[in-house]
Amino acid sequence: MTTTEGLGQVRTLSDSEQELPASKRPRIEPIAEEDVLWKDIVLVLGQEVVDEAVEAGNDAESPFAIHDEVEVEVKMLGSNGEGIAVPVDSTRPWVVVVPLTLPGERVLTRIYRHARLHSVGDLLEVLTPNASLRDMSLVQCKYFGSCGGCQYQMLSYENQLAFKRDVVVKAFRNYCTILSEQMPTIQPTAPSPLQYGYRTKLTPHFEGPSKKIQKGPRPPTTEQPDWLTIGFNKIGTRKVMDIEECPIASPVINGQIGPTRKEIIEKSHTYTKGVSLLLRDSLDTSVDTEVDRLSDTFNEHVCVTLPKATCRERVGDFIFEYNAGSFFQNNNSVLPPLTNYVRDAIFPPSATEPLTLTHLVDTYCGAGLFAIVLSPYFQKVAGIELSQDSIKWATRNAEINHIPSDKISFRSGDAAEIFAVVKEFPKDETAVLIDPPRKGTDEVFIDQLLAFGPKTVVYVSCNVHTQARDVAMIMEKGSKEGVTKYRLDSVQGFDLFPQTAHVESVAVLRRAD
Repeated sequence: MTTTEGLGQVRTLSDSEQELPASKRPRIEPIAEEDVLWKDIVLVLGQEVVDEAVEAGNDAESPFAIHDEVEVEVKMLGSNGEGIAVPVDSTRPWVVVVPLTLPGERVLTRIYRHARLHSVGDLLEVLTPNASLRDMSLVQCKYFGSCGGCQYQMLSYENQLAFKRDVVVKAFRNYCTILSEQMPTIQPTAPSPLQYGYRTKLTPHFEGPSKKIQKGPRPPTTEQPDWLTIGFNKIGTRKVMDIEECPIASPVINGQIGPTRKEIIEKSHTYTKGVSLLLRDSLDTSVDTEVDRLSDTFNEHVCVTLPKATCRERVGDFIFEYNAGSFFQNNNSVLPPLTNYVRDAIFPPSATEPLTLTHLVDTYCGAGLFAIVLSPYFQKVAGIELSQDSIKWATRNAEINHIPSDKISFRSGDAAEIFAVVKEFPKDETAVLIDPPRKGTDEVFIDQLLAFGPKTVVYVSCNVHTQARDVAMIMEKGSKEGVTKYRLDSVQGFDLFPQTAHVESVAVLRRAD
């Protein structure tokens, strides 16, 4: 077997591993960004060319030296938002990955790293721009091109959404090959109501001073020391660059950046290590939750900077509180359309026959976002989480929103028996929602899901590649005799992070009775 096999592939379990109890079987290996990039490299060079390079043993021998300046032509945008290019003049097939470039452009790049069948370079100059795509007048950030946070500010929003749909399509083609003959229509990416000023969480950081500086005199100062930069990493590096404003962050966060920077500078003589900061947009939690929720008082925004403080957020008619340092979606403006889409996926308005779904299981429920927002449409709702802290917040949120405990509950589900806590739910009347972290689910979870056999499964994902892998496993296992079978009804991307290459995705599976 050549060394290209296994890259980007899902490892299947051996017969002996299949015999192990579910709780002891190996987890699915995560899909690394390198695997996703490798798929793009193969797509550009062609599988035959890749195989020949591997066979010849020169797949790790770059035709360029570090710091070489090379003219390249961009063939496509990679799934991580970088241009996948080929050298204009090269002795053999090779790819160069260049950020901030677009298909059809010729650019000059300086090589700084090599890997298998590709190098990575900095963008020095766009020699021939793609006039139909690149529009630098759209850029709203003075740090764009240096800061690694955004990739797409030079694109119209329509083109951003189109590229993100391509990422979803490629993910399912690459990691859900069982669908090769029956790929569902990938819907256009759902837009974010806000394209700037949407981000409700920002985590700038800074590195500590060198040991040499620490040993020298460090008097208090109001001037920023030379060693101190507060912000985000430069593109392709771990070097922090100063950021004094961020146009994709909410106004209340941008209003806090200046005071936070000032405080750090004044305390700079006390730091010996780097620090990651937290800026989080929140409703004022000192206001009672029983106050009129349409009032200006209730809807006053503040910036929370302490990880253990409480944040409050409004999603439609619902209120959520959570620990500031914990996970909650970072684009509030898109949450109503996202949760409405999930609701309509479970109860399609166009359904020819009424669906008798009365129970909902929200796995990886976190602070209870989906469980609570969807609760009006079900008789019984159960949120399942491993984190006791998340269960505490979710239970609190149900109380804030006056949802009775005999209708909704949040339960701790052991990873090996996660559905055992809802075994009384009738599978023919139950929908299951999956919203895991980036690494996706694992085979233990999927086996339990198939044994439980709910009528409908909605998989919400912040990593479409692991989502496609998991959907493939659900369908492949369901093709075996005696295992619940599912069909993939639809897939749609959601743009939770405009101006970046990131896309989230919702896949809807229905039991094939």
